[in-house]
Amino acid sequence: MNLIVAVTADWGIGCENRLLYRISEDMRRFKEMTIGKVVVMGHNTFKSLPDGLPLPERANIMLSANPGLCIPGVTVCESVAKLHDVLESYATEDVFVIGGESVYVQLLNSCENAYITKIERTPMADTFFPNLDELPGWWLAEESETKVSKTGIQFRFCEYVKI
Repeated sequence: MNLIVAVTADWGIGCENRLLYRISEDMRRFKEMTIGKVVVMGHNTFKSLPDGLPLPERANIMLSANPGLCIPGVTVCESVAKLHDVLESYATEDVFVIGGESVYVQLLNSCENAYITKIERTPMADTFFPNLDELPGWWLAEESETKVSKTGIQFRFCEYVKI
């Protein structure tokens, strides 16, 4: 299983259920990596998607403790155990955890690869991703040169591997 996330310099990922930045190059990378794959998310992340609809051309799976939740085009799992049962029918390399904070934390140990966009800013955030640079068991395997978005934001694409 993989995860994909954009983090700020202090590993912030969101504020008030919104992304901190929308960088077109990062969005394009996200789409390229997840199209035709499986995306796993929490309920709040789902609600933050454009128009509140499942991501097209992907299998959308939601982890939610809300019993009986039914959303067209989304497989809803009420527990991590149920999620793992559902994911058995997919190749692990095709599964991408896309947020939010609690889902990342619950599934981090099940992931082998972490695709991180590191944004060189530190805005106010209320949700965070674990700092993989300080977390034992993760290794920075690849890092791009610093890029600059069309809006002047500096960022790097990083790949971490679980060791």
